[in-house]
Amino acid sequence: MTPGASLFVSDIDGTLVTPDKQLTPAALQASADLKAADLPFSVVSARPPRGMAKVVAAMGVTLPFAAFNGGSIVDPTLGLLQAHRLAPEAAAKALAVMQRAGVKPWVFADDAWLLTDTNGPEIQRERRTVGFDPTLVVDFEAVLDRIDKIVAPSADSLLLDRVEAELRAALAGVANVERSQAYYIDVTHPMANKGEAIRAIAARTGADLDRTIVIGDMTNDLAMFRVAGFAIAMGQAPDAVKAAAGAVTAANTEDGFAKAVTSLVLPRLAAMEPRA
Repeated sequence: MTPGASLFVSDIDGTLVTPDKQLTPAALQASADLKAADLPFSVVSARPPRGMAKVVAAMGVTLPFAAFNGGSIVDPTLGLLQAHRLAPEAAAKALAVMQRAGVKPWVFADDAWLLTDTNGPEIQRERRTVGFDPTLVVDFEAVLDRIDKIVAPSADSLLLDRVEAELRAALAGVANVERSQAYYIDVTHPMANKGEAIRAIAARTGADLDRTIVIGDMTNDLAMFRVAGFAIAMGQAPDAVKAAAGAVTAANTEDGFAKAVTSLVLPRLAAMEPRA
């Protein structure tokens, strides 16, 4: 890419894939259309890097991409280019808040998904999403100094609302607290957010942030909405996310990503290209 080039970056879950974590034929065709239009494409996700590998390969991503909400910048071979990990004190505080609330946390560290109870909520969903199994541990003390992300999983959205508020108060200034899904709270390093992820990808590829387009569906995507030149929200996104976007596409149950590429992304790219 030449300096000042355009860039398109997509969230994965709730955006690029369907609720059952599948890439549709339309999404794959959209990838081919982006390549044909010579528009560089990458992805950013709350997932760990190896949980993104199949999507990266299927969508033909050749640029650096971002895992852990931007905590890790990774190349397409899963080589680590940059990492922001939680401070041990912040990690310990986050784990204590979750455990006091009765939430059984997950920890992502050392390229593994660690938990202390294999009967906890949402495990099957996460296993299907990331494509690998969790590792059972007694506690998280051994990895406290190298945690990429802590997740509070629960099907009880009201409980997570309370835990999210407690985490934000306890970790203000020392960690980033975001809802990546209605049933997940993610705790990461303060620099591990999707806005910083977009900045890092753009810097590594020579793209212009003003010519960068992003698409997402959850509140953890708002950080990238704020730094990109143009943001697209998915049709099923919360109202606050839609309000922050420049446009809204269809839901991920209705090929919203592919429709956005056709009706919003490629036309905008054409309009930005200098006229002969």
